[in-house]
Amino acid sequence: MPHQTSLTSAPVMIVKSSNPSAVPPTQEEVSSLLDAVFKADTSQQCLDAAYALTSFVLNSVGFRGFRAYGILDQVKKAAADKKNGSRRESAMILLGALFEKFVPAQPISEVVFLVQDGGVLAPALDALADKGAVVRESAQYALDALFACLSPEAQIIGLLPALSRYLGKRAGKWQGTVAGYELVGRMADKAKMGLGSKEEEGLKDLLRESMGNRLAGLIPVVEAGMHDLKAEVSKQAVKTMNSITTLLSNDDVAPRIPLLINTMENPSTETLQKAIHALSQTTFVAIVTSPVLALLTPLLERSLNTPTTSQEVLRQTVVVVENLTKLVHDPVEARTFLPKLKPGVQNVKDRASLPEVRELATRALNVIQKAMGDDDGNLASGQIAPTSAGDVLHVLEKEVKAHGGLTDFPGDSELWQLTKTYVAEMVVEDVNLRHVSRINLCTEPYLRQLVDDEKAAIMGQALQQHFIDEDHRKFGQPIKPSSGEVEIVNTDFSLAYGGMLLLSHTNITLHKGHRYGLCGRNGAGKSTLMRSIAEGKLEGFPSKDELKTCFVEHNQGEDADLSIIDFVSKDPELAAAGKGRISEVLAEVGFTAGPGGRQQEKVGSLSGGWKMKLALARAMLMGADVLLLDEPTNHLDVGNVKWLEEYLKSHTEITSLIVSHDSGFLDNVCTDIYHYEQKKLVCYPGNLAAFVRVKPEAKSYYTLSASQVQFKFPNPGILTGVKSNTRAIIRMTNCSYTYPGSSKTSLQDVTCALTLSSRTAIIGANGAGKSTLIKLLTGETVPQVGKVEKHPNLRIGYIKQHALEHVEMHMEKTPNQYLQWRYANGDDREVLMKQTRVLTEEDKMQMDKAIDIGDGKGPRKIENLMGRQKWKKSFQYEVKWLHHLPKNNTQISRETLLANGFQKLVQEFDDHEASREGLGYRILEPKVISQHFADIGLDPEIANHNEISGLSGGQKVKVVLAGAMWNNPHLLVMDEPTNYLDRDSLGGLAVAIRDYKGGVVMISHNEEFVGALCPEQWHVADGRVTHKGLLAVSMDRFEDSRPGSSMSSAIASPRGGTPKGGSSAVSSAAPSTNVSGAEDNGGDMKFKSKKKKKMTRAQVKDREVRRRLRHIEWLNSPKGTPHPPDTDDEA
Repeated sequence: MPHQTSLTSAPVMIVKSSNPSAVPPTQEEVSSLLDAVFKADTSQQCLDAAYALTSFVLNSVGFRGFRAYGILDQVKKAAADKKNGSRRESAMILLGALFEKFVPAQPISEVVFLVQDGGVLAPALDALADKGAVVRESAQYALDALFACLSPEAQIIGLLPALSRYLGKRAGKWQGTVAGYELVGRMADKAKMGLGSKEEEGLKDLLRESMGNRLAGLIPVVEAGMHDLKAEVSKQAVKTMNSITTLLSNDDVAPRIPLLINTMENPSTETLQKAIHALSQTTFVAIVTSPVLALLTPLLERSLNTPTTSQEVLRQTVVVVENLTKLVHDPVEARTFLPKLKPGVQNVKDRASLPEVRELATRALNVIQKAMGDDDGNLASGQIAPTSAGDVLHVLEKEVKAHGGLTDFPGDSELWQLTKTYVAEMVVEDVNLRHVSRINLCTEPYLRQLVDDEKAAIMGQALQQHFIDEDHRKFGQPIKPSSGEVEIVNTDFSLAYGGMLLLSHTNITLHKGHRYGLCGRNGAGKSTLMRSIAEGKLEGFPSKDELKTCFVEHNQGEDADLSIIDFVSKDPELAAAGKGRISEVLAEVGFTAGPGGRQQEKVGSLSGGWKMKLALARAMLMGADVLLLDEPTNHLDVGNVKWLEEYLKSHTEITSLIVSHDSGFLDNVCTDIYHYEQKKLVCYPGNLAAFVRVKPEAKSYYTLSASQVQFKFPNPGILTGVKSNTRAIIRMTNCSYTYPGSSKTSLQDVTCALTLSSRTAIIGANGAGKSTLIKLLTGETVPQVGKVEKHPNLRIGYIKQHALEHVEMHMEKTPNQYLQWRYANGDDREVLMKQTRVLTEEDKMQMDKAIDIGDGKGPRKIENLMGRQKWKKSFQYEVKWLHHLPKNNTQISRETLLANGFQKLVQEFDDHEASREGLGYRILEPKVISQHFADIGLDPEIANHNEISGLSGGQKVKVVLAGAMWNNPHLLVMDEPTNYLDRDSLGGLAVAIRDYKGGVVMISHNEEFVGALCPEQWHVADGRVTHKGLLAVSMDRFEDSRPGSSMSSAIASPRGGTPKGGSSAVSSAAPSTNVSGAEDNGGDMKFKSKKKKKMTRAQVKDREVRRRLRHIEWLNSPKGTPHPPDTDDEA
């Protein structure tokens, strides 16, 4: 029988409520309602009785009735009644009703249900193992009701510890264990980012961060379940582990999570080695926080402390520990996890057999010590101390005492001791995660049942205000706009692209005249955000009628045949301005008016820099309030970048939102920086330098580093006959070129050469002819005067100025499919599309021309070239004659074919052979292609499954770069390679170029990039090229600045005898020694053949047979036919 309570104690049960009962119920009244619950004939009658009892108690004595009338004792007793299934079902139904009604109305009941006397969660979980289906259903109803009614703070402070205790005991029923893991997984799934309302996503953020901070204790509990002998338990534990690892929010570790979970599920030396290897191949970029350390620390600790771990795996492990620790910015988190790793690393340092491993362990130990800070646990300088539960309790107890204390009911003091700790821990979550507006929600409702409603509200508000003031003291007051500033945009929004969430419930605020830099990694969604604003698709952003917005981007789709003035006048949005105003604005940005002025030139003749000026002129004519500038400095030379800076700074009435990877430009222009952080936009006042001072991890905006994005270029391989890296492999001699329809010569009398060790930058103003020079070198165009020679086996990787032209016809393909298309037939299809490979009418007439090679068989027409082999210092080609059988094929020297005008035929065959040689080590299958894209810095998942049309500009450039590098080129030619690449990718590309074994020639206006890489420069001006080499490169711009790198060694031993750091400027008509191919012995592009191996007796016998057959053929030939030479160069 439940404990009998005397009526004299009834006043202790009086509780304040909106409809208080005048007299507390007697024990008999409550007992009769309990009997109605436990003796009901049907489940529905039981549920009705449970609701009646719950409402009766709630509206009278409230939570105090649980103990006073022994209600929960009765529930526990009935739940354990093995002989009566009906009572067990009734107990679960009543428990569900209590959870459903009491938790929202009197949140203090959470303490009773989850904390006091062990709570009542365990009986509900155990009931899921009942043999009666109705009991199991009722227990599930109770658990669902409890889960649905708890706030995020209550789930973290109340439910999660209760579940951890239950799962940690391992003494419960397996069905209850499964349900426990399922509830943990459900909490993690509930915390996933989505596209709900701002309030919903805010609660998810709170739950996700709070639960992530508890992964250190949670992961071992779930991992233990993964090894349970009961298949259902292990299966649910694996599912839960997959759910809780989504709390990490770390893009570096996310791709490795399936492998890490597999390592936990199947612990073995082999799986551990695979996991450590995968982590060692990971480039860690994001800040490492408690959730990441909680996941990785057990695996790293196991690897360090296992005696059988190999030296190679130990090396990889200490490297991972070092890389991870460098990104731990919170010493408190470091002191929580790193002491577990420190003994293992120390052991490796003391006992590893390889000196290299010991050295790496020493470095890792130093980094660990630095990350942990003061040994005494003191805070590092500038570190903000987190709030503790003791801090909250001190303020809470002070407020309660100041307002007269609690109502003095028996039993309340005992519950208050539990409740104040429960409330304090919830408030700590809100304070440390800076959700200070929720503090009152975690305080007042819990105090309301213990003090007057009015006092509870005052105490809750006082506690919240105290910690709001503390938050302002620690983190500063919210930034308020200066007086006089006009706010033109203030909106909250979310942004998604396809199935990818880019920004979740973030805010953007723009003030008139401010210039905002938009910074983030490639693929973060910068251009997508600007395009959404331009197209009016961003929720909350003012329409174009309210706020004129102009998106200034590089557009290659103009009508090329229109004059510039006509092209602008044709735009319906600008036509109203009139030609006079249009001409005036065009002149303002540099397009001169008049009959011979630049306004009369065709749009198609404009260089990239002038196209950007044209786009800015159109924005000026529109009278834009907001300029959206996507990489505005791309293709602009130094002078034009300076002009753009002055233009933006002088127009103080225009607000600008700028995406740029030019650190100098952002420094000079920006008044504020918006930075992508954890799918939020965070605003930092000041220019880029000020931003980097606040966020030191953004230093990649100032240094070239491959620490965050690594590019790996393939080895170019051997170039036949070229034994010196300083020998010319491609040369232009006295070349001139004028564009059709233009009266001005673009390039005049240009002579230059490149070698395998070239690191050459082509410098010049917009429209000077830099891209034309590149096109002549690569065969994109043909010079009208002069000649271009190259090694017959030379492979060139070429990236155009407008790099996206390479893929604009393949937007529906994935990057993987594009690469397969491009190299499907063993040749680079883009090479075959070059102008130098297209047969003109003159070339077709040449193919119809019959030639006589003097072999006595008369004039014949060439059908095709079938093969090629070495001959003396050149090549000879196997010629298939038109209308002749293959047995009549003839070997003809390269010189003879060129002399007879078959240059394009020879070049086409040379390209085919060069491509075949380069692709000899490549297998064109998806797995190999995926790895190639990974080497170039593009996620294989994106390369395999995302269409090119959906990629960002930077990702498309990586696709083009991967395509150019697939056939292992000897020479990499890049026209504005820095366009569209973010700072991290720029650093990775710079390091890859520096360490590349082939030649590199580039056009770039990025002085930082050129100055760090190119000791040789070609300056293009007025149609002429001036060579400057060798210049000292700025190796200090690289973060690593390796003294043994290829670039530094190139500086230490300059080519051509030019002193280090010296500069010799010579005219293009008289090239300097270092580019003239001084080792070429006369200047002809001829290459010595390899020394032949000694022939076997069988080969000698075959050669004699061939000679005899040739002699017989000569005897049967017409009189006067010259005898064919007996040469040893034949195969």
